[in-house]
Amino acid sequence: MNMKHLARGAALLFALSAGAHAADKFDDKFRQLDELLPTPTSTRTASGAPGHAYWQQRADYKLRATLDEDKRAINGAGTVTYTNNSPDTLNYLWVQLDQNMFRGDSDNRNISTIPSRDAWQKGGAEGVKFDAMRFAFESRKFEGGFDIKSVKTTDGRPLHHVINKTMMRIDLPQPMKPGSRFSFALEWSFNIPEMNVLGRRMGFERFKEDGNDIFEIAQWFPRMAAYYDAAGWQNKQYLGDGEFTLEFGDYDVEITVPSDHIVASTGVLQNPGAVLSPAQRERLAQAKKANKPVIIVTQAEAEAAEKARSKTMKTWRFKADKVRDFAFASSRKFIWDAQAIKSGDTDVMAMSYYPKEGNPLWEKYSTPAIIHTIEQYSKYSFDYPYPTAISVNGPVGGMEYPMISFNGPRPTKDKKTGEVTYSKATKYGLISVIIHEVGHNYYPMIVNSDERQWTWMDEGLNSFVQFLAEQAWEENYPARRGDPRNIVDYMRSKNQVPIMTNAESTLQRGANAYAKPATALNILRETVLGRELFDFAFREYAQRWKFKRPTPADFFRTMEDASGTDLDWFWRGWFYTTDAVDVSIDGISEYTISSQDPEVEKALRRKLKQAEPLSLTEQRNQGMARRVDAHPELKDFYNEHDDFTVTNADRNKFNEAQSKLEDWEKALLKEGKHLYLVDFSNLGGLVTPLVLEIELKSGKKVIERIPAEVWRYSPKKITKLIVTDEPMVSLVQDPYWETADIDTGNNAWPRKLTPSRLELFKTQSGQNDMMKDFNTKLKTPETKATDGATPKAAQ
Repeated sequence: MNMKHLARGAALLFALSAGAHAADKFDDKFRQLDELLPTPTSTRTASGAPGHAYWQQRADYKLRATLDEDKRAINGAGTVTYTNNSPDTLNYLWVQLDQNMFRGDSDNRNISTIPSRDAWQKGGAEGVKFDAMRFAFESRKFEGGFDIKSVKTTDGRPLHHVINKTMMRIDLPQPMKPGSRFSFALEWSFNIPEMNVLGRRMGFERFKEDGNDIFEIAQWFPRMAAYYDAAGWQNKQYLGDGEFTLEFGDYDVEITVPSDHIVASTGVLQNPGAVLSPAQRERLAQAKKANKPVIIVTQAEAEAAEKARSKTMKTWRFKADKVRDFAFASSRKFIWDAQAIKSGDTDVMAMSYYPKEGNPLWEKYSTPAIIHTIEQYSKYSFDYPYPTAISVNGPVGGMEYPMISFNGPRPTKDKKTGEVTYSKATKYGLISVIIHEVGHNYYPMIVNSDERQWTWMDEGLNSFVQFLAEQAWEENYPARRGDPRNIVDYMRSKNQVPIMTNAESTLQRGANAYAKPATALNILRETVLGRELFDFAFREYAQRWKFKRPTPADFFRTMEDASGTDLDWFWRGWFYTTDAVDVSIDGISEYTISSQDPEVEKALRRKLKQAEPLSLTEQRNQGMARRVDAHPELKDFYNEHDDFTVTNADRNKFNEAQSKLEDWEKALLKEGKHLYLVDFSNLGGLVTPLVLEIELKSGKKVIERIPAEVWRYSPKKITKLIVTDEPMVSLVQDPYWETADIDTGNNAWPRKLTPSRLELFKTQSGQNDMMKDFNTKLKTPETKATDGATPKAAQ
């Protein structure tokens, strides 16, 4: 540290904590978001709450579906009743045909690319080229997409309709006035894609060992597109990444499947007597009172069904109220367990469906993970309002729908010994994906954001609450997202887009739409606001917007309104830019306040002078013959006294100065405080609170937290005054790695060595072998796997 000494005027430094650098062009990191956020209206207020004129549309469905197991196809029919609650008159309706993504000529197929020539050629040993080519070939052979057989009024009159790729416009026979209803009937069919080859969020899985399939069926009926005040019709094409924007309504659904299939579905089963055995119904009744999962369909029953393969059919009927979508799964392979829990005033059945290949992992963890999710999410949002919560093991790695989720991780069977085992990664991958996908019931199944536009509003918020739930599962839970240190590598990368980027244009979807917003909210909770303020505001957002459709502005405004904190700088930096946190401590100057007493001050200066090292010249001149030593008569007063001798003139000057001091100045001089001017640079561009760990000479460490507003007048460089009672020996910025600082090497003064390892290795032969990476598996958009066995949740 650079030691300096302050005279009386230096006391004014107490009023100066930051210095603006006039030479730099001023970049106001704290300017308000008014130019970016939409103007508040009577539907969406400036506080972030729904306005007095808020409205949303409604779509009710009465549907029938038949699973053709041999053809792996769905035949469907049904009636949609659409209610126009808007103040607008509608001349046509838009309907989503998401299955059309699986058409060979779809935009999704046509725009699918390998990330780069390098990725095509350098994949490793898992068959990148073959998998990519298989997808390309199979997508053109597969006859996917909806076959719309009819669109009619309920009295049988054909309705004119136009199909535009994954959207269908239905022209109304007469305009829909505000407050009116219109019902129409549809018939359709489609072939179910094989999930591991072509699927996206739904499909079938084949089991060659026993010749059976698991079907996870979603996006299986034409669904009403959303129409709302902030966007009008949300009819952006479904390209694969931007998920679904839907309206709430009631569902009455009949699902016809082979008689030995077990069906897991959104809603509540209406006819258990027709589809379950007496023993199974009795077990289901027991589960409603049990404190641990009860097996409804046993593994022995599932294995017997696998071998029998019934040729007759049964119809399962389900009803679901106030949901925005409907999905189901069907297989004769399913084992089924259930346990009832209470969430507020609602009785909830937590249920899991899985094949024998999922055990012993699924029977141990799936239903407990569902229950844990509901308990934890309810703390931060609202009580779970639905009667069921389901986790299904099948080909979809992780995907959510109201009351039901599809989750992938399974144990592995050793091909030689037959032993079934699971890794630590598989265990926690299963728990995490269930927390994540069941948690999606809150975001976006109830807090109904526009997924087609803003992926982060459901994935990011949900990943954040998932992180909180994982911490509550066990100590040292291996969470992948939420802790600031886990986002640092991404924040260093150049291949970024802002979080506020449309779903289909987002690069590095998993990092950008899941991990970065989850981390940002964790920093907002722990470092910026504190838990009490944050939790109140976050819960207020959930309560305000449950069963409604919020926009990003509604979230930003609610968090500010309910926390009483201006956070525009935070939203701007974290959500609208690709800036990173990188704060550098550039230097420290140490000051002590001069007592002005010449006896004290000159003695101190003498001591400092004596502590200086001898110069090289002085060292070599030691012992040199000097003239004044040989001729003492040349010495005078100045040879007898040095520069630090106190004179009467010094004493007189001190006494005169003392007579002019105020009482507070005299007290300050006696305290003996240590003053340090610390220079900070904001190298990353993202303003952040300073978290300073100050170590004193005695070994004591103190933490000083300085709000981000310290950068308000000078966002690139500041000088901060730190005052201590004893000498400071070191200073560390962000000692707990809580701000996602991308370079901790410049966070300490004095600088600290960064530990690393030097790996010695031999040069590998064959480095120029063009064929060595031929069989590396490429994670293409349609065949991608993930490192945590949770493909969708970990995207």
